[in-house]
Amino acid sequence: MLISSVQNPRVKAAARLRERSGRNDQGRIIIDGVREIGRALDAGLEVVEVYVFRELCTDEPHERLLTSVERAGVEQVEVARQVMEKLAFGNRVEGIVAVAKPPKKELVDWKPAGDALVAVVEGAEKPGNLGAILRTADAAGVSAVIVADGGTDLYNPNAIRASLGAIFTVPTFSTTSAAVLDWLRKEKFRIFGARVDGSVEYTEVDFAGRTAIALGSEAHGLSAEWHAPEVNPIRVPLVGSVDSLNLSATAAVLFYEALRQRGQPSSHALRGNPTPAAPRP
Repeated sequence: MLISSVQNPRVKAAARLRERSGRNDQGRIIIDGVREIGRALDAGLEVVEVYVFRELCTDEPHERLLTSVERAGVEQVEVARQVMEKLAFGNRVEGIVAVAKPPKKELVDWKPAGDALVAVVEGAEKPGNLGAILRTADAAGVSAVIVADGGTDLYNPNAIRASLGAIFTVPTFSTTSAAVLDWLRKEKFRIFGARVDGSVEYTEVDFAGRTAIALGSEAHGLSAEWHAPEVNPIRVPLVGSVDSLNLSATAAVLFYEALRQRGQPSSHALRGNPTPAAPRP
C-alpha cells in the first residue's frame, strides 16, 4: 500500500519526531540517510519501520540497505515523493527514512578497556557540534563520548546527521557532570580539561593510558565542577585575534594529538565491553 497523503496519521507522527517533544512523547527517533540507517542497523539498534520512496532507491547502496532492512524484519512503508519530502531532513531527500527506538545506555554499565580514551562534552547546545565531535571521535579512535549536562538531546536529527551515524557506533552516554566525574574517579581516569586559561599547552601533556578529555560549551566553557584538583587544565594556543575555537574544532585537535601519541590501535581494542555487531550482508 502506497501512502500519498502528508496528512496520514502515521506520517504526521513520524514527522513529529523532528521535534524534541515528539521524540519524548513517542519514545522514538528519526534517522535520515543510507549511511546513517546502515550504521544504526550494524550497531543493533531496534529499527521500527522505514519509509521508502522507490524512485530514489534503485542504486546499489539503497538496494543493499533495503536487503538488510528486509532481513532484519523491519516493516517497509512505501510513500509518494511529497510524503518523503515531508519526512526527510531539510532538502536532503535520499529516498529512505527510518524510525527507531533510541539506545538505552547507562554509563555505569559500560566497562572501559585498559587504555580507554574518553571524551566528555559538557553543556553542548548545538546538535551539529555534538554530531561533528562524534564523527571525529569515531575517526580518531576515542573509546566513548559522554555528554554531561547537555542542552540538546543526543538523538536530535541534526546530531545524527552530523555524526554520519557514528552516534550509533561510538559508545555514547548522557548524564550529569557530577556523575561523570564520580565515574571517572572510580575508574581511575587521568582527567584533562580544555580551558582558555589552561596552564599547560595540549602538546606538553601525556595522553597515554586511561585518559579523559573534557570540553565545555563555546559560550561558557567548563563549569566549576571541572575545576576540581584532579582535573588538569590544558589549552589550545590562540595566536590570532579570536578568543576561542569552535567546540568541534577543539575536540579534533585534542583527539588527534591523543591518537598521535598513542599510535593507531583498533577501535574494538579501545571501546570496552560492547560486542561488535555482525556486518550487514
